[in-house]
Amino acid sequence: MDHTSIDVTLVIDTFLLLLIGIGPKIALVPFLEVTGAIDPPTKQLMVRKMLTTAGVVAVGLIALGELLARLLHFSTGSLSIAGGIILVIIAVTMVLGSADPQESQAIKGRDPLRIAVFPLAVPYLLNPAGIVTLVTLSAEADSLAVVAMVLVLLAVVLALDVVIFRWANRVSDHLDESRMLVTEKIFGFLLAALAVQLVLDGLESVGVIHLAAH
Repeated sequence: MDHTSIDVTLVIDTFLLLLIGIGPKIALVPFLEVTGAIDPPTKQLMVRKMLTTAGVVAVGLIALGELLARLLHFSTGSLSIAGGIILVIIAVTMVLGSADPQESQAIKGRDPLRIAVFPLAVPYLLNPAGIVTLVTLSAEADSLAVVAMVLVLLAVVLALDVVIFRWANRVSDHLDESRMLVTEKIFGFLLAALAVQLVLDGLESVGVIHLAAH
């Protein structure tokens, strides 16, 4: 994408990438599973903590992404490859389920506000695709107008997250366990495809492969 000027294509592409990278879909099912037995006031605190953490980290990546890339000497291509690998691990876990049933119980036994930070805020809400997107936008944005556009779209996506998670318990009343499970498996498979694309884009960016135009 061209990050030097703003047009409709850039706005739509950026919004969709942010919706994937910091939208509600990956975090929603784990959130419902973890908070199933937690009282409503604590759930509200968890939602606030989760969204605040993800939002602060996201803004930090926009502000410091280019600096971090230079200090740590990594390219956006290598970041895309790393993000794809991590996202593949998350996707495989979603599709196949946790290898250790006790791991889920251990997560549920932790301090709810800590769970809201990890793993709900990062890497479920702000997932590897979002980290790659934000750092890439930070590194390649050549005008303050583009940065402002990214911040506005980020605010829109976070507002959507607020609405979804605030009413998550009401949504869960209409979803039995089998339906939630099927939804998680299907989206996990789609995430695996996204993860592979991130790796391919990263390999092309560093010159290892050349992808045909599509």
